[in-house]
Amino acid sequence: MNVFDIAEENGENHMLNMFEVIETNNMIEQEKLDVRTITMGISLLDCCDSSLESLNEKIYNKITSTARDLVSTGEAIARDFGVPIVNKRISVTPIALVGGCACRTPEDFVTIAGTLDRAAKEVGVNFLGGYSALVSKGMTKADENLIRSIPRALAVTERVCSSVNVGSTKTGLNMDAVNLMGQMIKAAAEATKDQDSLGCAKLVVFCNAPDDNPFMAGAFHGVTEADAIINVGVSGPGVVKVALEQARGENFEVLCETIKRTAFKITRVGQLVAQEASKRLGIPFGIIDLSLAPTPAVGDSVAEILEEIGLERVGAPGTTAALAMLNDQVKKGGIMASSYVGGLSGAFIPVSEDQGMIDAVSMGALTLEKLEAMTCVCSVGLDMIAIPGSTTASTLAGIIADEAAIGMINQKTTAVRLIPVIGKDVGDTVEFGGLLGYAPVMPVNPYSCERFVNRGGRIPAPVHSFKN
Repeated sequence: MNVFDIAEENGENHMLNMFEVIETNNMIEQEKLDVRTITMGISLLDCCDSSLESLNEKIYNKITSTARDLVSTGEAIARDFGVPIVNKRISVTPIALVGGCACRTPEDFVTIAGTLDRAAKEVGVNFLGGYSALVSKGMTKADENLIRSIPRALAVTERVCSSVNVGSTKTGLNMDAVNLMGQMIKAAAEATKDQDSLGCAKLVVFCNAPDDNPFMAGAFHGVTEADAIINVGVSGPGVVKVALEQARGENFEVLCETIKRTAFKITRVGQLVAQEASKRLGIPFGIIDLSLAPTPAVGDSVAEILEEIGLERVGAPGTTAALAMLNDQVKKGGIMASSYVGGLSGAFIPVSEDQGMIDAVSMGALTLEKLEAMTCVCSVGLDMIAIPGSTTASTLAGIIADEAAIGMINQKTTAVRLIPVIGKDVGDTVEFGGLLGYAPVMPVNPYSCERFVNRGGRIPAPVHSFKN
């Protein structure tokens, strides 16, 4: 059985012909099309308990029982469909909510991180997200304790990922949380300095975080979700690049149509995989995230797509416009292929995970400031960027505030995943390995914003947030 047999069983054979069969096989075998992740979201709200020991036991049992067949099912679908499924992951309810009743100190929360890590290893997933707090308007004591526990939690676990939402279009920016996160990123870098500050690669700070994101490190299971859900993230920048090579010299109308059609085909494959995973696991299908997520592999790069569109190097004048067009056409193609598109959906620009981005930074074509401009029109934000280990906590907070402000004003998700690599400086290179790749250390503006981020309080929501 393959993807086309499944499609016929699902009554979708009218969409497929022999040309599409050959085309899809080529996308998989030659152009690096894959399903980047099947992520099972699991609610832990029913695990809440005033006893820390009982809470940890309930969390472990809930995850290991609900997700016991996730990895084997993903592998079986990959064999049956002939479509690579790279990662199998879990997201859980933000732990600040789950642990609030039992955890009195940051150290209490660290025990939950250990439990999550053990559960992730038991079921065989590569990452588990949801060691998270949602503090866009204010922090409870539990929120603050979880945030202060993050450096230690990421240092003593292997597969746990953490995220904190510090703002939204409806609430504004919680600058107390922004300032605290600058300190925690710095502390996480120090706590994992023997691994080139790898802990920071598993920590992301959001504005307008979605409840249904399957991609790490920002995945968590939103409180509006069902008890368990299946979300799928597809990828395919290599497929888009090859398609665009056939449209060299064509006008923008042809270019946009090519991107849109290709995104449709990529998303259809993800939709079929998601439906089959839901059916086999007996868990409802949630969303398809159709983000173009690059890898360090040659030919699997968003930067190379932008260069195929006509830029000499990413970072050149026109980069932001090209990325805006790419992002929009990916979304337009994807929403025609699935009724349940969600998560982040568009194009990611993580520096360390994209060989084209790495090359552009190394030759001076791409700077932190240009990346920030690009985040105004892409899916997420400043992602997987290595910076000098001497960068201050207040500067980190200032960068977070800038990126969160872009999300707040533009009513979109933005995020920051910065890695201040202890002991490294501009000109050095840091190796993270696997999908996390490697990155040149980028320079940061040396001037201080300390007085700004230390003001405390909240930046109010913008006027267009008032829509009631």
